[in-house]
Amino acid sequence: MPKIELPKTYDFHAVERTLYEWWESSGFFQPVIDHNRKPFVISIPPPNVTGELHLGHAMFVSIEDLMIRYHRMRGEPTLWLPGSDHAGIATQLLVERMLEREGTSREALGREKFLQRAWEWKRKYGGIIYDQLRRLGASCDWTRERFTLDDGLALSVREAFVRLFEKELLYRGPRLVNWSPGLRTAVSDLEVEYSDEPGTLYYFKYLIKDESGKGDPTDRPYIPVATTRPETILGDTAVAVHPEDPRYAALVGRTALVPILGREIPVIADVAVDREFGTGALKITPGHDPIDYEVGKNHGLPILSIFDKNACLNENGGPYRGMDRFQCRKQMWADMRAAGLVIKEEPYMLRVPRSQRGGEIVEPMISTQWFIKIQPLAEAAFAAVRDGRVKIIPEHFEKIYFNWLEHIQDWCISRQLWWGHRIPVWYCPEGHMTSGREDPAACFVCGSRTLQQDEDVLDTWFSSGLWPFSTLGWPDETRDLKYFYPTSVMETAYDILFFWVARMIMFGMEFTGEPPFHTVYLHGLVRDEQGRKMSKSIGNVMDPRWVMDGATAAQIREAGGSAEILEKYPEGIPPMGTDALRFTLITSGSPGTDLNLSIERVEANRNFANKLWNAGRYMLTAFEKLGAECEKAPYNTADRWILSRLSRTISDSTHLMDTYQYGEAGRMVYDFFWGEFADWYIELSKLQIAESPARARTTVQILAHVFDNCLRLLHPFTPFVTEALWGFLKDACRLAGEDFDPPAGWPEALIIAPWPKPVDPVDERALEEFSLFMDVVRAIRNLRAEKKVPLTKKTSAVILADKYKEQLSTSAAGLCLLARIDPQGLQFADKAPSDSKGSVPLVVGPVRILIPLAEMADPGAERARLLRESEDVKSQIARVQKLLASDFGSRAPASVVEKERTRLTALKENRDKLEEQLKALGK
Repeated sequence: MPKIELPKTYDFHAVERTLYEWWESSGFFQPVIDHNRKPFVISIPPPNVTGELHLGHAMFVSIEDLMIRYHRMRGEPTLWLPGSDHAGIATQLLVERMLEREGTSREALGREKFLQRAWEWKRKYGGIIYDQLRRLGASCDWTRERFTLDDGLALSVREAFVRLFEKELLYRGPRLVNWSPGLRTAVSDLEVEYSDEPGTLYYFKYLIKDESGKGDPTDRPYIPVATTRPETILGDTAVAVHPEDPRYAALVGRTALVPILGREIPVIADVAVDREFGTGALKITPGHDPIDYEVGKNHGLPILSIFDKNACLNENGGPYRGMDRFQCRKQMWADMRAAGLVIKEEPYMLRVPRSQRGGEIVEPMISTQWFIKIQPLAEAAFAAVRDGRVKIIPEHFEKIYFNWLEHIQDWCISRQLWWGHRIPVWYCPEGHMTSGREDPAACFVCGSRTLQQDEDVLDTWFSSGLWPFSTLGWPDETRDLKYFYPTSVMETAYDILFFWVARMIMFGMEFTGEPPFHTVYLHGLVRDEQGRKMSKSIGNVMDPRWVMDGATAAQIREAGGSAEILEKYPEGIPPMGTDALRFTLITSGSPGTDLNLSIERVEANRNFANKLWNAGRYMLTAFEKLGAECEKAPYNTADRWILSRLSRTISDSTHLMDTYQYGEAGRMVYDFFWGEFADWYIELSKLQIAESPARARTTVQILAHVFDNCLRLLHPFTPFVTEALWGFLKDACRLAGEDFDPPAGWPEALIIAPWPKPVDPVDERALEEFSLFMDVVRAIRNLRAEKKVPLTKKTSAVILADKYKEQLSTSAAGLCLLARIDPQGLQFADKAPSDSKGSVPLVVGPVRILIPLAEMADPGAERARLLRESEDVKSQIARVQKLLASDFGSRAPASVVEKERTRLTALKENRDKLEEQLKALGK
C-alpha cells in the first residue's frame, strides 16, 4: 500500500500549538445541549487574573482536562467553563506598585480613575494565564469564558447580597479580624501564611493593687506573666489563671495594674489558660488575640483596640501614641525594665502570621466589618455531604469538612479596597441602611435622598462562592443554567476545601436549593523534590512553560526565576513537552496526597511519549508490507492473548476512571502499552508479518486495533502525541481497506472519538498459555543477565515441557527471537539428554529448561565465581543459625526473629541453587 510518512522524532513544538488551534477552531471544546443526555460539567477553579500558573496549578489543569476529555469520549455533552478571578487584594497591590513607580498613588487618583487604571492593567496582563492554560491542553469552552467582575457576575453578586440582606443574614459591626497594616484591609484566613520564626518570650510582673493602701509599694505582690508581644499589654483588660492552679488561687478576684498605664483590671479564672505555657498566668487582650477575644466575651470584659489602621499606637496607647507597634515594643520594654517590672527574657520560636500578599505581620484587630450569619448556611452544607448529595474524594476529608463546619465562625465579607464588587449598601444621615437590586434614589426607611454608598468591597471569596451557577447566568433562568446546573465535579486542592469549596456548597444550597456539584475531588499539593511547598519566598516556583517548552538560563533569569532554580539548572531546563508533564502530574500520586515533583521524573515520561511515537513509526512500516487484500489467517495464541489483555485493560482502566483513581488508571495503561503490547506483541509481530500475506494482514489489523485503543485510553492523559499519532493511524487504516475500520467508523478527531469498550468474554486459555510462554522467556533472559551474556550471542536450550510441549513448540520462533536462542539449538524433549550434565537447569512452573553453561560463560571462571558466592552464602547461613540458636531467639521481638528466619530460608535456597550450578559444571 502507499507509504505514509511519520517524522523520525516527535517534535512537540511543531505539534502542540497546531493541534490546539485546530481543536478550538473546530468547536470540539463546545458541548451540544442534548436534553436526552446528562451533561458532565466542571467550572474551572478561577485562577487569579494577576498571576501566572506554576507547576502546582498545572496539576489541577491536567486532572480537570483529563476528566473533561474522558467524559467527552464517553459521549456526554461536556462543558469545562473557564474564567479568572479578579483577585481583589493581589490586583490592587500590583496596580498600586505600578502607580508608585509612576510617582503617584491611588489616593491621589481617586477611586474612579484608580479603577480605570486597574481595568487597563487587567486588559494588558490578564491574558497570561489563558495562554498557559492553552499550552497545558485545557479543552475549555472559551466561548463561555467568565471573569468575576464582568457584568453578568456583578448582577449575580448583587442579587446574592440583597437576598442575604433581606433575610437578615447580614450584619455590620465591630469584631476581631485579621488586619493587614500594609494593605490596610481585613484579610481572610487563606490570605494569612504562618511561619516559624525565632522570637522572645518576655517575663514581667503584673502588680496586684494594694486594697488597704498601707502596703510597701516596693514589696507589692504580683503575678508573673509571659508574653511574646509586650506592646499589647497596653490593651489588656484582665489577667487570667487556671481555676485549678493553686499558685494563683488566692489572687483570683483581686485587681491588677497594667504596667506603665496603671489601669486597673481584674484577675480572673478560666479553663482556657494553659498552665504549661510561660508562668501559667496569661494577660488577656481581647482586642488583639482571637483566644483572648473569646475569653473576653465569656467574662464580659471590655475590648480595647490600641492600634490604628497602620498598626501604630492610637489614643489607648498612652505615652506611646503614634509609635509603630515594634518601636513601641522596644520602648515599652525598656520603660518596664526601668520600673523594675522585668523578670527575664528567653528565646522562643514563634508562629508568625504574615500577609500572603504583602509579607508584613498580620495584626488581629477589632474592626467594623460586614459579616454573614453563617450558621444556617453551614447547616445546609453539612447536611448535603452527610446525606450523600455531595461526595468528597478522598473520603477522609469529610471528617475535616464536618469538623470545620461544626466550629465555623461568622464570615467577614468586607474588604477595605477599591478593586472588587462594591458593597451595595447606602447610608443616609440618620444612619439607616438601604440595599437593593438597583441603586436607590432615597433611603428605604426615612426617604432621605442624601445617600452615601459603603466604601468597602466584598471579599473575593464571596463572588467565587457563586461561581458554579453565576457563570451559567444565575439569577436569570438561562438555557445554560437549566441544562448545565448543577455541575458535576469540583476539582481543586485540598487546602481550599473550607475557604472555597464549603462556601460554594453553602451558596449553592442557599440560592439554588441544591448542591452546586455532586462530587468534590481534592488533589494534593505539588511540592519540589525536597518536599517544600511551591513558594516565591523559597525560590522554587517554576512556570510550567519552562518544563514544556524548555528555557535557557537567560530566559529563566529574565522571567524572575530564583537563584536556586538557576543553580540547579545552570544550562537551563530542557524541553519536555506538555504530555510528559501532564502524565507525570496525573500518575505520580493519588487523590489528596502531596507530590514531590522533579524534572527528572518528567524526563522519564518524555521517554514514554517517544516510545509511543516509535511504536507509531513501526505501525506505518507494518502497513507498507501489506499486499493486496486477501483472506486473513486465524488468530494464534499471541493474537488472542493481546486482544484479551486489551479487553481486560479497557475494562479495568475504565472502572478506575469512573472511581476517580486516575493515577492508577494511567499507570495501568502505561504498563499494558509498554510492558505487554510494545515489549511482547510488537516484537512477535515482526515474525508474524514475514510469515505469509494472510498472517501479515491479521497481524497488522490487530496491531492497528490495539494501537488505536491504546491511543484512545491514553488521550485524556497525553492528548497531543495521541491525537497526532491517531491521525496517521487513521489515514493508514483507511488506505488498507474497510476491514481496518473500527465498528463506529473513524470520527474527525481523536478528541471526539468514542471511549473503547471491552470485548467479553476474554480468552482465559490464551492468557494462561501466553503467560507460560512469557515466564519461560523471562527465566532465560534473567539467566543470561546474571551470566552477563552479550545480547548478540545466542545459546542452545532444551525444554522439558511434558504436556505443554506442543503448546510451546508452536511458539518456537517467538521463543528463539525473544530469549535469544539459536533455532538450530532449540530442542523440545520428554527427558533430559545424556549430555546435559554441564547445563544450568531452570524451573518455570511445570516446565524445566536446560541451558548449556559453557555457551554462556568460561567454565573455569564461572566455577571460581560460583565457589566464592557459595562460600559467602554458607558463611552467612552459619552466622544466622548461630544467632537464632542464642538467647536472641527468646529475647528479641517476634517480628525481628521471624525476619531472620525468613532470611535464613532465602540463603539456603540460594546455596542450593549455587550447588546445583556447580554440579552442572562438573564439581
